[in-house]
Amino acid sequence: MDSLLLDAFWSELLGTATLILLGAGVVANVILPKNKGFGPDWLLINFGWGLAVFVAVYVAFKSGAHINPAVTVGLWTAGQPFFEGDAGTIDATFGNAMVYFAAQMIGAVIGAALAFLAYKKHFDEDADPALKLGVFSTGPEIRSYGWNLVTEIIATFVLVFWVLVNGPTPTQIGPLGVALVVVGIGASLGGPTGYAINPARDLGPRIAHALLPIRGKGSSDWSYAWVPVVGPLVGAVLAGLLGAAWA
Repeated sequence: MDSLLLDAFWSELLGTATLILLGAGVVANVILPKNKGFGPDWLLINFGWGLAVFVAVYVAFKSGAHINPAVTVGLWTAGQPFFEGDAGTIDATFGNAMVYFAAQMIGAVIGAALAFLAYKKHFDEDADPALKLGVFSTGPEIRSYGWNLVTEIIATFVLVFWVLVNGPTPTQIGPLGVALVVVGIGASLGGPTGYAINPARDLGPRIAHALLPIRGKGSSDWSYAWVPVVGPLVGAVLAGLLGAAWA
């Protein structure tokens, strides 16, 4: 692995870990008992995830700040490079994509584990196992796998298509822009499934939930786990195809 790709690996790992630490952290603050932020506050969760993206994009600047396999797939489908900078270019190839995916997944597991450590005493409190799982991964309010899949496809399409069309525009508002897009998606399309819109964001923390010694944690709901992986990837491919035609 050359130095540019190695830097990208660590960039994606650190950026995705930051994303999940802050994103899972805001969910834990709102839904786990005896927290200062405890109480139903969907908008706080939306803004928390948006700001998590804002911070993570800056952390992951050496890789193009994908922090999401769906973004990687969208760029790949659109025929755009994964990264372009003064240090060189990382082309959209299968091998490079695998490096990005590995970094994103490892970072997501690490970020989830750090969020658990930050809220360890609150996880020790008695609470519905589904709430504890909800800190780590998404789940549908009405379980209908086909329609849950449609929701994730549409929401991820919005995110990835914005990423693809933002680059050539004169504004190029970057991290703040994508943060606000994530807040908007959560506020408008997040209700049915909790808007994973990122396979690593859901699968990595779900793996962490299964492995960590969480008191009274219950099931990791593996029967649903494919939806927030497949849906975002399909949405990303569709966004990439339209992005390539739109360019």
